[in-house]
Amino acid sequence: MKIKKQNKNNQLYAVIGLGRFGFALAQELAAKGKDVLVIDKDRAKIDEAAEFTPNAFVIEDGLTAESLAETGIAEADVAIIGIGEQFDVSILTTMQVLRLGVKRVIAKARSREQGEVLSMLGAEVIYPEHDMALRLAGKLVSPHVLEYISLSDSIDIMELSLTAKVDGMTVIDLGIRPTFHLNIIAVRSAGEITTDIRPATVLHAEDTITVIGKNDDIRAFEEYLHS
Repeated sequence: MKIKKQNKNNQLYAVIGLGRFGFALAQELAAKGKDVLVIDKDRAKIDEAAEFTPNAFVIEDGLTAESLAETGIAEADVAIIGIGEQFDVSILTTMQVLRLGVKRVIAKARSREQGEVLSMLGAEVIYPEHDMALRLAGKLVSPHVLEYISLSDSIDIMELSLTAKVDGMTVIDLGIRPTFHLNIIAVRSAGEITTDIRPATVLHAEDTITVIGKNDDIRAFEEYLHS
């Protein structure tokens, strides 16, 4: 099967399993101008996906090596296995895609036990429901946090809204690194985002900053801003 691409130099992303996670992922990749190949057993979902990608395939009789190969998935640079409910199907599909030569395979898991098995096969493992729960919990616990990503049990990335307390301060005046042991990785000011953070960068009350560091240190900085 010849894959249709917008640009021959584009990476090709294959998404297998168009549940809520898989469909949203494929749709968003396509919206960002990426070439996407989607596979599912549900013809209605494939018909819907065909509105944003020409590479949409129904496989109704099982995700075998032969049926997957016929879609052209071997041309994919990245394959995302979004099959979480049927773990046996997820395992077999992951194995087949890896055997077909896709270099990067990312598989969705619903538990740590599932993740360990998929990881042993050679896939990168993601836990969408768990990760979303952590992000929501982070926002609920800290009402001034706009965005939250947990990198480990102790290291987080958070986007925080600044207050009048720091209006007009430079980054060096704020002393966020020596005082709170945090690094600023982005500043959003007047709708513009910059990652070129310098000691003389001026901060404003309406800005937001994205910081990385230990979650306890971020909480301490948040308390400082709003005390």
